[in-house]
Amino acid sequence: MFNWKKKGRIFAPNNNYPWMFSHAQCPFPLEFDDFVRVYFATREDYKDGMCRAYGGFVDLDKDTFEVIKISPQPLMDLGGLGEFDEFGSMPISVVRHGGEFYLYYVGWSRGFSVPYDWEIGLAKSQDGERFTKVGKGPLLGPTLNEPYLNSTPVVYKLAEDDWHMFYHTGVQWIREGDKLESQYVIKHATSANGIDWARNTKQVIPFKVENECQTTPAIMKLGDKFHMFFCYRYGLDFRATKDRAYRIGYAYSDDLVSWTRDDAQAGIDVSESGWDSQMIEYPHIAKINGKFIMFYCGNHFGKEGFGYAELVL
Repeated sequence: MFNWKKKGRIFAPNNNYPWMFSHAQCPFPLEFDDFVRVYFATREDYKDGMCRAYGGFVDLDKDTFEVIKISPQPLMDLGGLGEFDEFGSMPISVVRHGGEFYLYYVGWSRGFSVPYDWEIGLAKSQDGERFTKVGKGPLLGPTLNEPYLNSTPVVYKLAEDDWHMFYHTGVQWIREGDKLESQYVIKHATSANGIDWARNTKQVIPFKVENECQTTPAIMKLGDKFHMFFCYRYGLDFRATKDRAYRIGYAYSDDLVSWTRDDAQAGIDVSESGWDSQMIEYPHIAKINGKFIMFYCGNHFGKEGFGYAELVL
């Protein structure tokens, strides 16, 4: 069983800017020489029950993990009229490649019969602070077998020509009273250049609970095995019912293709009280100062910010 020692909350937006009113979702760490940059998704204030999402970052001291800088502007502009990211761009993972930073993000669009759709986009940067979309359309969009809700692209570059993306895609929409909830599962894709992707349409992780939703797989390698920490929840009644809200699950693999689920080994759960006592979700893992660090969100889907935990070996 893994043993993750929680170290506390790092950052929670509090109307820092109009575009950074609340939420710090999907914290993704990237190490620099003198600091750690954590990218995250944030939101403007809600108007008529709706909002727009933006990407931001905080820079952390590498030793204390104290915030030393907050991004003064969004990572990128939202898409134009009718584009897949017109109403939001959520950063999920950043990869260094060819002297540039590749940002894989989720574009938000609004629907009529359903409240929203998500598709996967790509943007590039020279400095890791301000990004430009590679095109107006999504990198991974609807297909015959994955018609909606392509999201949370976590990308790993193992070699110059060996890229892996773990993302989630929609299974169905479920009606609960007068609301609609989406169900989604983790999938896997491969690439030789980080741009052209071949999807393996098989579900990566088997279900455990009713109408299970799975997302944001974080992968690290120890010895000859790959270890995945992901979050999952029930498909319905998960917002206000603690026992049905997001938890962190675990699976292991020898080849990144076939995975064995064993949630009992995850080694991290909700706290008894505080900012991460109702749910725990959106993990990302990095090795910093020789230690494996998990960044994760807590209550209300990241509205109460993100914190970190250290793997005890």
